[in-house]
Amino acid sequence: MNVVVCVKQIPDPAAPAALDAQSHTLVREGKLILDDSDAYGVEMGLQLAAEDGEVTLVSMAPNGEVSGLRTGLAMGAAKAILVSDGALKGSDALSTAKVLAKAIERAQPDLVIAATESTDGYTGTTPVQIAELLGMPSVTFAKKISVANGSVRVERQTEAGYDEVECPLPCVVTVTAGVVEPRYPSFKGIMAAKSKPVDQLTVADLGLDASSVGWAGAGQEITGVAAAEERGAGELVVDEGDAHERIVAFLEQLKLV
Repeated sequence: MNVVVCVKQIPDPAAPAALDAQSHTLVREGKLILDDSDAYGVEMGLQLAAEDGEVTLVSMAPNGEVSGLRTGLAMGAAKAILVSDGALKGSDALSTAKVLAKAIERAQPDLVIAATESTDGYTGTTPVQIAELLGMPSVTFAKKISVANGSVRVERQTEAGYDEVECPLPCVVTVTAGVVEPRYPSFKGIMAAKSKPVDQLTVADLGLDASSVGWAGAGQEITGVAAAEERGAGELVVDEGDAHERIVAFLEQLKLV
């Protein structure tokens, strides 16, 4: 089984984040790391492909950055596809989905796995957009995945527990954090990752028009960024026999009761 895992390479969350002064977007220069949320998808893919398949990583990143991809390859993925092109700067979620979908098509997957959302974006929309563009069914918030007889069976996490969902392959499945315990790359795996193939592509290689991605194709614009207001001091309620009435009145103001 050929499993494709979408992975995002992000600035190290342990380092101070910086925004571009002109575009108000996150600065992505220098070394990027594998998003922690994607490590769960890589591990799930490796487990599903352990017997008779392989895992291909697909990513979109600036400046030909492969550090995060090498982590996934060191975990056990067989190869990777990286889309890197200056024209991609400023891409919104839909533009990103268009690019990744074209790259995924090249891998001819039986199953596509992605995180529910990235830790530096939080739109949560890209995986299902990819599924729509590929013409595949999608199942989100998977906490357990099994594959048999040409279909995938998923325990889909809900607020009340989980739903059991089944759909035919190929399909796109998003996994939640904690679905599996990601393995640590061994020294042998790290050394082997250096020689594993990473196919680097541009927008033109994918057959996409540069005007449909990046700032040119984005359907949104960040016009400004401001610091969140500091939390003010709370109101201290001294119970003089009417505290419950004051609390109820406060909750009514917030339309909570």
